[in-house]
Amino acid sequence: MIRPGERAVEYPSLGDASVVYIGRIHTPWRYRDDCPRQGKLDGPVCRIEIFEPWVGALTGIEAFSQLQVLYWLDRSRRDLVLQRPRRSEKSLGTFALRSPVRPNPIGLSLVDLVAVEGSSLLVRGLDCVDGTPLIDLKPDHCHHTPSSRPADAGNETGQG
Repeated sequence: MIRPGERAVEYPSLGDASVVYIGRIHTPWRYRDDCPRQGKLDGPVCRIEIFEPWVGALTGIEAFSQLQVLYWLDRSRRDLVLQRPRRSEKSLGTFALRSPVRPNPIGLSLVDLVAVEGSSLLVRGLDCVDGTPLIDLKPDHCHHTPSSRPADAGNETGQG
């Protein structure tokens, strides 16, 4: 559905990149309208399930109190360039909003890591529907500073 003041474009054919889902996010919300508008760090504990063969990539993650969670908003439209947020009379460009409706519907939440249980992480602060595919996890950059320069830091191309 397009609201008054919104505009869609023809979405291009896919093929530029591919994404591998590394897990699935489990939340109490079944529908987008049920989700909090932004994740809240005092919200409910949610579970992030990591698929094989990626479980080994969790090694050491328990050292971090906060994580950035990137996920694919698989139920979102991808063709709107102008959107009119609810409770607003003004249309804005998609890139001026945190709406899940985007050309590449990637969600990002900063979450508190509550616990690691085998191949699952328990976290607080998510804002996506149950079953959302997981793209990536990263320690929060503010909490992670390398203790030394990488061996190839002097290489201006950044490639070994």
